[in-house]
Amino acid sequence: MALNRREARAATFELLFETEFKTDEAKEDIFALSTENREIEETPYIRTVYFGVCQCCTELDELIGRHSNNWKTNRISKVSRSILRLAAYEMLYLADIPKNVSINEALELCKTYDDEKAKPFINGVLNGIKEEIEGKENV
Repeated sequence: MALNRREARAATFELLFETEFKTDEAKEDIFALSTENREIEETPYIRTVYFGVCQCCTELDELIGRHSNNWKTNRISKVSRSILRLAAYEMLYLADIPKNVSINEALELCKTYDDEKAKPFINGVLNGIKEEIEGKENV
């Protein structure tokens, strides 16, 4: 059965979160083992976003850092950081997903995987990122 976008996003988040703990392993190996062991259906969305976030991690962390009230990204919990990177990547690179949808889906991931107190923080950071991106688009 094909995954819908929300399920694919959750699977991608889980891969990104897992990667936080496997810093010495190749991303291809993490992806292959995780999709095989968890029987995650490999979709273009999951592959594109997982490897895109991994490739653009420094850029995404700088963007998140600019909107997190001077919190260094390494001080943000691994769960919140994975959610923020995923949503920021979508907003920057996936034009077919409206930015508000990326934010709302990040908040849904937060409800499921993160502390309730993280929700306002994630919402604020992502809205700041959205405003920055839209400001650049309108120049």
